[in-house]
Amino acid sequence: MVRGRDACWEHCVLVDATRQKVRCNYCHREFSGGVYRMKFHLAQIKNKDIVPCTEVPDEVRDLIHSILSTPRNKKASKKPKIDRAQNGPQNSSSASSGFHANNARSSGQHGSTCPSLLLPRPSPSTQPPLDDAQKQKHDNADKKIALFFFHNSIPFSASKSIQYQAMVDAIAECGVGYKAPTYEGLRSTHLEKAKSEINDNHKKLRDDWRETGCTIFSDSWSDGRSKSLLVFSVASPKGTQFLKSVDISSHADDAYYLFELLDSVIMDVGVENVVQVITDSATSYACTGGLLLKKYPSLFLSPCASYCIEKMLEDISKQDWMGTVLEEARTIARYIYSHDWILNMMRKFTGGKELIRPKLTRFATHFLTLRSIMIQEDNLKHMFSHADWLSSVYSRRPDAQAIRSLLFLERFWKSAREAVSVCEPLLKILRVVDGDMPAMGYIYEGIERAKLAIKIFYKGCEEKYLPILEIIERRWSVQPHSHLHAAAAFLNPSIFYNPNFKFDANIRNGFHAAMWKMFPEEKDKIELTKEQPVYLNAQGALGSEFAIMGRTLNAPGDWWAAYGYEIPIMQRAAMRILSQPCSSCWFKWNWSTFENLHTKKRNKMELEKLSDLVFVHCNLRLQAISQNRDGKCKPVIYDEIDVSSEWPTESESSSLLLDDSWLDDLPFDCRSTSSTYE
Repeated sequence: MVRGRDACWEHCVLVDATRQKVRCNYCHREFSGGVYRMKFHLAQIKNKDIVPCTEVPDEVRDLIHSILSTPRNKKASKKPKIDRAQNGPQNSSSASSGFHANNARSSGQHGSTCPSLLLPRPSPSTQPPLDDAQKQKHDNADKKIALFFFHNSIPFSASKSIQYQAMVDAIAECGVGYKAPTYEGLRSTHLEKAKSEINDNHKKLRDDWRETGCTIFSDSWSDGRSKSLLVFSVASPKGTQFLKSVDISSHADDAYYLFELLDSVIMDVGVENVVQVITDSATSYACTGGLLLKKYPSLFLSPCASYCIEKMLEDISKQDWMGTVLEEARTIARYIYSHDWILNMMRKFTGGKELIRPKLTRFATHFLTLRSIMIQEDNLKHMFSHADWLSSVYSRRPDAQAIRSLLFLERFWKSAREAVSVCEPLLKILRVVDGDMPAMGYIYEGIERAKLAIKIFYKGCEEKYLPILEIIERRWSVQPHSHLHAAAAFLNPSIFYNPNFKFDANIRNGFHAAMWKMFPEEKDKIELTKEQPVYLNAQGALGSEFAIMGRTLNAPGDWWAAYGYEIPIMQRAAMRILSQPCSSCWFKWNWSTFENLHTKKRNKMELEKLSDLVFVHCNLRLQAISQNRDGKCKPVIYDEIDVSSEWPTESESSSLLLDDSWLDDLPFDCRSTSSTYE
């Protein structure tokens, strides 16, 4: 397996040299058998157990297909010698540096961390050739756009927006003479039009809410002193919509005031559409929840599942041995990232891979950092033994010698492997619920899988696994929404019909309790009782060949929509429950924006303008997230979850940054502005 001799290595990475296992850069599936079998995957050719890639760009597919269709001797004779000359120094350089095969484990082209989750970039080969005059025009346009970014301190990440290229295309269609919107037009007419279009879109989504139901998010924030804010949003399979933000500074602990706020939001969304409300876990919200349930008995109240899993990781990290190895991993990462020269050297040895994930939640970041260090064990050891390192001024310093000693300490690596094995099952659950998708049908199974994986790792030794399982059980048992999660597991066909998954009394009792709550009418309860055996025994349409095949190929809610028509009451319950998310933490609000919105320093007209701007901005960001996943809800396969891939909370589209300085009619040198550059 010589990487420089096969064009397919541009589109896959070596995972395990011993087993000849390679990973696709686009869909991240792994196959044994080397690069040859990967070609069939990339060319979308079915071959034995090779699954065609669904994410590969058309030009890559055609290229690999042409390679496969070219006779081997003909291909070899046409290969110019200059290719080997060009590849040779790269390979020999890697060899002389002693890099391991997994150094080149780049997840995507050009060092991208996750190509399938980023906006597609056109290949240079797909762009039509330009003559000199046309090229000069393009270069001039690039220059003008770049200067616009530089002059106005626009974050470079704005170029990743789905609106960016769409804007450029629309301008190009107008041709020469197009006049861009003016300052006044932007802050008045165009802002009002954008707000109106978003409101129209919300009205269309209400039709879907009648069928799938929706979840209301109530996210709170406090500056720790006197300022407290609430942000309300509503989520459904078609995406999440921002509703409003409220300053609750003088009523943060008033359960009745909070109840009236939530009640007004529920009324606006439609009582018949709301399945659950996800709120803060503070005591005042527990009282508020009691008042809501008294008025709306069929409603479910849920804390954030991401918060629950994060607290599990926090409790586990407090164990002595676990806390020690996590702190040692942070020490290694802090040292490397505190020196530019060392950081650049590390990236060379890891093939551009990073060790830290700063945009994730605190304890997820800690465990993923430890996992990254463990994966890069050989590369880090080699780096600190390399001649370039030993000849540097850093190598002779006491702190560097301490880091090097730690990297060659067997106890550290043994603890690291144990910590990663214990916590990775929980990270997989967090990866599932920490996203813009209906995850309700998977979290119960995920918890059971995590407990089983921990037992297996410790080979049934209760002394080792019981303390960790007790932490998981304690955090999970305090969830007041267990009935809803149990019902979702019961109604998820990929779980219910799986012979390897055992349903205990808690799941069955939880399902019955949830049904009793959702259908207070006696006639509905009678029909539901009659319908249950049809689902239990997979009778009628539920037992058809298509339905059996769709249990794992379709998202649970889609499966019920397609095959549950013979049992309509149970179908309605399943579609509404399985269409709900579990977490409100997958997108990060920029609380300073809302704090600025609710300041008393602005006049009424300015506040109205800013309120409209925040409304439009937040909803466009949320729409972009939904559009990036094409509005599709895919089934979850736990064995294929890659916690090292990009998380929704890491993407730029979930970071709601806002510059409201356009509301101030001040000269540039009288206003302090902040800029963010990548």
